[in-house]
Amino acid sequence: MDSSSRTPPPSPPAGGDPSEDESAAELPRLTVTQVEQMKVEARVADIYRVLFDAAPNAKSTVLELWRDQHVEYLTKGLRHLAPSFHVLDANRPWLCYWMVHGLALLDETLDDDLENDIVDFLSRCQDKHGGYGGGPGQVIGMLDCSVIGSDVTFKCLLQNECLDRSRLLDISKLSIRENLYKFMLLMKDKSGAFRMHDGGEVDVRACYTAISVASLVNVLDDKLARGVGNYIASCQTYEGGIAGEPSAEAHGGYTFCGLAAMVLLNEVEKLDLPSLIGWVAFRQGVECGFQGRTNKLVDGCYSFWQGAAIALAQKLMTVVAEQSKPSYSSKLSSVDDACGTSSSGLASEKSPIVDYVKFGFDFMKQSNQIGPLFHNIALQQYILLCAQVLEGGLRDKPGKNRDHYHSCYCLSGLSVSQYSAMTGSDSCPLPQHMLGPYSNLLEPIHPLYNVVLEKYEEAYEFFSGE
Repeated sequence: MDSSSRTPPPSPPAGGDPSEDESAAELPRLTVTQVEQMKVEARVADIYRVLFDAAPNAKSTVLELWRDQHVEYLTKGLRHLAPSFHVLDANRPWLCYWMVHGLALLDETLDDDLENDIVDFLSRCQDKHGGYGGGPGQVIGMLDCSVIGSDVTFKCLLQNECLDRSRLLDISKLSIRENLYKFMLLMKDKSGAFRMHDGGEVDVRACYTAISVASLVNVLDDKLARGVGNYIASCQTYEGGIAGEPSAEAHGGYTFCGLAAMVLLNEVEKLDLPSLIGWVAFRQGVECGFQGRTNKLVDGCYSFWQGAAIALAQKLMTVVAEQSKPSYSSKLSSVDDACGTSSSGLASEKSPIVDYVKFGFDFMKQSNQIGPLFHNIALQQYILLCAQVLEGGLRDKPGKNRDHYHSCYCLSGLSVSQYSAMTGSDSCPLPQHMLGPYSNLLEPIHPLYNVVLEKYEEAYEFFSGE
C-alpha cells in the first residue's frame, strides 16, 4: 500500500499535554474484582447513609427484623417452589433444612399438615442401605450434593427443628442410625478423612458432615474418628484459615467445618488457633459483613460460616493462650487419634473410652472466655440493612436476589452475633449487644451444629440415653 494513502495518526487535542496522556497510560487497570468491590461499597454506603440520616426516634424502625415477611417467604417455599427450582432437584433435603431451620430461628411453629408432609417426604429420601439421597429414589453418592443432602436430611429430622418429640421417637424405630454408621464407614478414606460419595472427592466438608451427624445421633466412635483430626490439621494454610483439602486456598465454609469437627473430636489443639482467629477476624470488611476468602466480595452467608467459627474460638481461649506462649511447640506428640486431650477442658487424656457425644454438649455449657472477637454490632447492621428483602427472605448482598440458602445462614449469623457477647451459657443478651429493637432477638443456636439450642438439647437427651 502507498504510504501516501495511509491515514495519519490523530494529533493530540489542542492544549493537551502529551506527558499527561503518558501518565494515564501507565496507571494500572482495575481488575474485575476491584470494580465489583467498589460497586458493592457504594451500594452499602447508600444504604447506611439512610440509617445515619434518620431521626433518632426512627432508627429503631429502620433496623427492625421483618419477621412476618420472612416467615411467609420460608413457609411458602416449604409448600411450593417454582419450576425454576428443578435445578436443585438433588438438593431437596437441603431446601427443607434451610427453610425449617430459618423458621425455627424465628420461633415459628409449623402446622401439623405441613409437618407431616415434611416427615413423609424426608422418609422417602431414605436409602435402605444407609443414609439419604438428594431426593426420593436418588442413588446415595450419585452426586456430591446428594450425599451432603443425605446428612442434612438427618439434620432436618434428628435435630428436631420445629418437629415434635414423637417424630424423633418414630425415626428412632427405623434403625437408620445403624445404616448411617455403615454408610459412613464406607465413605472413610485411607487418609482418615471422608469422601463425598463413592469414588468422589475427599475434603473437609465430608469430614464435618460425618463427624457432626455421627456425634449428634451418638454413633461417633474410634473407627470413624481415627485420622480425621490429622487430615483437617493438614488443610490449615499459611494464612491461618482452613482449606477444603491440603494445599488449597483458605475458605470460610471449610474453616468453620474444620474447627467445629476438631472441637467435636476434642483435637482442637492440632490447629494453630491464634492464626485461625486472625484470619477469620480480618475477613470482616468495611461493609460490616464477612467475605469468604481473601480479596473476595462480602457475602451474607458468611455471617454464619465466619461468625460462628470465631464465636467458637471465644470458648477456646485457654488453648489460644497456651499456643501463644513462646515455649509452645506446634508439634504434638503422636498419639492415637481416638484419644481425647485435656487442654480444651473437655476430656481427660487418660480416658480409656472416649465419650464423643458429650464433647458437643459440654462445649456449649462452657461460658465464653472472652468477649466478641469480631464486630458483632456491625455484623447485625449488615444483615438487617443490606441482607433483608422487604418482601421477605435474605440475600447475599445488595443487588442480589433473595434465596432460601442465604435466608437460613443470614439468620443463623444474626443469632450468633446477638449471643456472642454473653458471658454465661444460660443468660440472655443485654440490649446493648443488640442492634435495633429487642424484638429482633432470635432463638439461640448450638454453633457446632447450627441447630436451635432447645432442639439440640432434646435430641441429645434422647440419643445419649441409648
